[in-house]
Amino acid sequence: MKFARLQRQKSVCYRLSDSSHMIRDHAVRGLSCARNLSMSVDTATVRRIAHLARIAVKEDEVEHLKGEINDMLAFVEQLSEVDISGVEPMTSVTPMAMKKRPDVVTDGEIADDILQNAPAAQDHFFLVPKVVD
Repeated sequence: MKFARLQRQKSVCYRLSDSSHMIRDHAVRGLSCARNLSMSVDTATVRRIAHLARIAVKEDEVEHLKGEINDMLAFVEQLSEVDISGVEPMTSVTPMAMKKRPDVVTDGEIADDILQNAPAAQDHFFLVPKVVD
């Protein structure tokens, strides 16, 4: 039997190549790889997410949120099953050419117009009061 190594965010799972057993599972901060290699969160992770997001979560809401987060993770994992090998990356949902300009350094050619709004200017520079002796 040979091993297949699967990597996920901050966790590494090893399984037999015939998908029969999980050999080793290193989970970090509550993310774990289940037998079918799906990620899930525990109640401590839900509390940590709420703390990081500055959301007040009551104790009786933790289990409900745990289920919702696990459902979201399951949906994202379901998306990974889609074959996208022949799909080109997109910048827009409609085909369009990107507008391009020459990549050259300029001063904008409007320095005089910008300095007209300055309370004080000298030699094309803004004059500001001295703040450090």
